[in-house]
Amino acid sequence: MQLIVPALDHLDEYIAALKQGWSSDNIAPEETAREELEFIEEDPTGFIASLEDREAKGDPIALPDGTFVARLPGYRRWMWDDGFCGSISFRWQPGTAELPAHCLGHIGYAVPSWKRNRGYATKALGMLLPEVAKEGLPHVDLTTDPDNLPSQRVITANGGRLVKRFTKVAAYGDNLEALLFRIPLPPA
Repeated sequence: MQLIVPALDHLDEYIAALKQGWSSDNIAPEETAREELEFIEEDPTGFIASLEDREAKGDPIALPDGTFVARLPGYRRWMWDDGFCGSISFRWQPGTAELPAHCLGHIGYAVPSWKRNRGYATKALGMLLPEVAKEGLPHVDLTTDPDNLPSQRVITANGGRLVKRFTKVAAYGDNLEALLFRIPLPPA
């Protein structure tokens, strides 16, 4: 398995995953898949370019309650093993390891249901961490729902330690609990 920079020559497999019901967004997956398919149909080159936004030039981000927040710098990589097998993304605030309360972690990942239980997320996170360390952060934070044991195993397999249980900001819904994990990074 490798992490690849999204590119037009791999886009057909990404589209196929979206059409099979997969999405990199676990909060509004159907809406995100539909929006991405529309974007790809209108401007495939622009879609690919939007997945690497280290300067946060993209549009503001819509939260689940409909409010908008400023985009953070970030980028996405595709998990590839003889074809598309998932997505992993990184976002950060320049100059600090802190994130705004609405941002539920530095790293997010998603593997299609038909590619799960093969270790892709664990390997992808391990492969991304050295790249992320180049941003000079002392650590990355990742969050997961309390009942998402597979994601917790991915994080702990990569050195993550539980920091706390917390309640997500109201934009995500009323009294939704999550777990915050932290993975230390080596100095850049």
